[in-house]
Amino acid sequence: MSNTYRAIQLQRFADTFRAGATIVDLDLRQPGPGELLVRNHYAGVNGIFDTQIARNAVDYVKIALPTLTGVEALGTVEAVGDGVVGFAAGDAVVTTRFPGGYRQWNVAPEGHFAKVPSAAPEWLGLASTGVSASMALEHIGALRDGETVAISAAAGGLGHLIVQLALLRGCHVVAVCGGKTKSNFVKSLGAHRVIDYRSESVSDVLAAEYPDKLNVAIDTVSGGIFDAFLDNVAPHGRVVVGGAAADLEGQPEIVTQPRIAHKLYYKGASVRGFMNGLLAEHWPQARAKVFALYDAGKLKMVFDERKFIGLEGVYDAVEHLVSGQSMGKVIVDLRAPQS
Repeated sequence: MSNTYRAIQLQRFADTFRAGATIVDLDLRQPGPGELLVRNHYAGVNGIFDTQIARNAVDYVKIALPTLTGVEALGTVEAVGDGVVGFAAGDAVVTTRFPGGYRQWNVAPEGHFAKVPSAAPEWLGLASTGVSASMALEHIGALRDGETVAISAAAGGLGHLIVQLALLRGCHVVAVCGGKTKSNFVKSLGAHRVIDYRSESVSDVLAAEYPDKLNVAIDTVSGGIFDAFLDNVAPHGRVVVGGAAADLEGQPEIVTQPRIAHKLYYKGASVRGFMNGLLAEHWPQARAKVFALYDAGKLKMVFDERKFIGLEGVYDAVEHLVSGQSMGKVIVDLRAPQS
């Protein structure tokens, strides 16, 4: 084992992740008391979060430069520090704690890790994005069995899992995505109505087919899709904001119209913000649930077809996700030969 390892470090604030981050060599140390030394095998990519971190635009994360980057990683325990209980060398573990992701090795407190059955990438996707899907839909969205659920970016890493979780609760699922390939993918998951925003107007479809009928609407896009969800929210419905990909360039559309209070008040409806990083205390329960569903064959974890290798591949993976072209969970294989 070498005395150094490689990691992606944010060295300057910039408009893009690539412009602000650099691969560096760092000293590798042994774990201290209560710590694990983990060799990372895969990293999960959160391109919008990464871009916003590069811009110092994530309110709840205080950035002091330089800082390491990445949130999600799965690997194996190589060594444990004094006092560690519940982990041993050889265990497969996952972390969803910033900045544990974009690095070959990670030394961190044992509380930053959760044990998983194996080092297969499916467990990374479930422990990260699967947990996020459950939290957005069931914790923030307060889903009830049989409700009507609308989901934007439904073919993405988060969206395709929300679709499945809603279907497992007997819900009627309205899925929004772009293009024939993504539409066919979401249909294959069982969505009842797929709206291809490239060939149909989301607002027109919802107004005609789901007027005031959306009990839960989960949006990670913003713009016209958010407006359409809000216009058609049901009495006591919940619109969950899980992102604003359309506004990523920092120039959100200026909208002049009545305040949303007028759309919410008479329906007793609400708009709720979802930020998974603020819900860590609920992760263990959600993780146990999605793991059990996967073990029972009730939940499918789908990965994007593009392959990204090594830390160098992280930059391309971030840009691929931000481009809107991805379908399923985007991950990077970090298992390149290491000295």
